[in-house]
Order: sequence, then structure tokens, then C-alpha cells
Amino acid sequence: MRTSISTARDLGMPAIYLHLLAELLRAIGVDEQELLLRVGLDPSRLDSAYLRVSQSQASEFVTRAIIESGEPGLGIMLASELKLPLQGALGTAVMSSRTIEEALELMTRYLALPAPHLSVTRHHSEQHIRYTVSCEMDLGPLKGFIMDAMLFGCIAMGVQLTGTPLSGSRVLRKGPEPTYFQRFRHRIPVPVEYGASEDALLLPSFHLNHPIRFRNDRLASSAREQCEQALQELTGDAGFACRVRRVIETSHPFPPKLARVAATLFVSERTLKRRLQEEDASFQNLVDQVRLERAGELLQDMDMNLSQVADALGYADAANFTRAFKRWTGSSPSQYRNGSIPAEAAAPAMSVAL
Repeated sequence: MRTSISTARDLGMPAIYLHLLAELLRAIGVDEQELLLRVGLDPSRLDSAYLRVSQSQASEFVTRAIIESGEPGLGIMLASELKLPLQGALGTAVMSSRTIEEALELMTRYLALPAPHLSVTRHHSEQHIRYTVSCEMDLGPLKGFIMDAMLFGCIAMGVQLTGTPLSGSRVLRKGPEPTYFQRFRHRIPVPVEYGASEDALLLPSFHLNHPIRFRNDRLASSAREQCEQALQELTGDAGFACRVRRVIETSHPFPPKLARVAATLFVSERTLKRRLQEEDASFQNLVDQVRLERAGELLQDMDMNLSQVADALGYADAANFTRAFKRWTGSSPSQYRNGSIPAEAAAPAMSVAL
């Protein structure tokens, strides 16, 4: 039995995907800023290769985007925007691979980084190799969107790797062909077969040795190490405090109220506090951790005065912000901004203070 979004282990979704979707919405005349704010997401925080958005907020945004745009083909539209450099270390590792087989193995191993609730199974016959994509949770109406983005996005990224579609490749899709598909058929450079028994990519076996035009052994090795570290951090740091922090990091208004975060994670306020206590954490400490990190970023912007920085961090005035910053780091914001203390000194100071 598959789990639902509300009960699944929440490893989040890369914020950059929602940023790309928001840009698509703007291009077709939807007020993407208002829609993001309504979901409780800060538009300015999504253009990041490092932040992740909670699964519940990402699902709500995508659902609202489809409804308010009236465009059920948003998944195919997003697939066209999934450029490999936007995939962080995984994109770099795939681009610098030697062959298509190596690139596909990397995508399979590290799929949790871009799509934590999808899994890939490889089936190899004498003439073809099939990569079957399945979902470990009940996505409801979102499944079509996610499978469109995943499967057709892989085709688009494959063209980026080789410079041309791989002859004989096909996309298999479960269920009947959706009514919107023909409007986007020209975007997909390989045959698509609906009514299949599974969602999958199918390609002739001889393509596995097809060279990648960007191959770079040195860069590939470094990127793989980064992928491995990122995967360990993502799966190893999947406790409840991490889920709470993820909501805090991308919330608007900032900082979010405890009640809003609890509702986003489908728990009561009491349960949220209890589960954080079980992990030796507290809601306020998590808010302060994110505040300090944001403070370091904002203080590097010399066009913002201390009052503006304080307001962005949810403080009533610069004096309150200055007191909090001194408590965290032992130095004033002005000293930090002027380089009197190094940026890397802030994080250790925070861990001690909290």
C-alpha cells in the first residue's frame, strides 16, 4: 500500500523546479508571485540549487498552478526547461559522464536528489534496455504532471548530452492518451506510446555506449563525490526537525508562525513541539538558525541598511536584530558586514549559542 503525501517521508523537492514552474506561469499570464505567496512560499528563495521545499507545499503549488492556469500540460512544459546545469552536482556528473549507460546509472542511483518519491528499475534484454519509473506514494492528480516532467524531461536532457535524439528510443506511458498531449507532441522528439503497462523509457541496447559530448573524467569524479555526499545528507538528515526547517527556509511571511508550519506538515501544534523535543530541537531555535544564515546573506548586500535587513528577518527594528546577532555570533552586524569577523565563523557561533 502506497503512502499519501501527508504521511510519506518528506525529503522535499528542489526549490529550483518550482522557480522554473513559476516562470512558465508568468509566461502564460498567471500571477505566479501571488500564487506562491498564497501557498506560503517566498518567491525570492526559490531560485536556489540548494534549498528544498516541503512536499506538501510543492504539491499544493503545482495543484493550484494547474487549476488556475487551466493548463494540464504544465508537466510537459516544465520538461522542456529542465536543463542539466540546473540539476546541481547531479547535472554536472551526468554531463561529464563517458557514455549514455554511465549517465543513466547516475540518474538511477541519485534519483532521490531531484525526485525522492520516484524509483527506477532497469530491465535489459538482448535488443533493448528499459528504465521503468514508478512512484512510492499516492500522488493523486499530481502523478500525471510528475510523470510528464520526469519522462519527457529525461528525453530533453538526453538530447542535451548527445546533441540529437537517440534513434529507436521510445517513451511508454500507462493509461489513455490525455487530451492535451497532441498540443505538445511537437516538443517530444521520440515516439510516445500510451496504453502501456508501465511508465518507462525504452532505448536500443547499442546506444548504451554512445559517448557524451561533454565527458570529463576529472570533473565527473568530483561531481560524483558531491552527489554521494548530498544523498547521504538528504537521507540521513530526514528527521522531523529537518522537515520543519525546510518549511521555515522558504516561507512567506518570514518567519512563519508555528501554527502555519504545523498545518503545512499535517500535525497539531502540540505534536510539532513534542516531535521536535524528541530530537532535542525547538521551533524557535530552528527559526533562529535560518535567521542567522539569511542575515549573513543579506548583510553582504551593501544596498540594504540594517533596518531593511531587520525587517526582512522579521524583527521590529534594527536594534532587536543587532542584539540577536550579537547573541549568536558575539559581534555586531556592522562588524560582520565590514569583515571584522569571517562569514564561516557565524555557523559555529550559532551552534554554541543555541
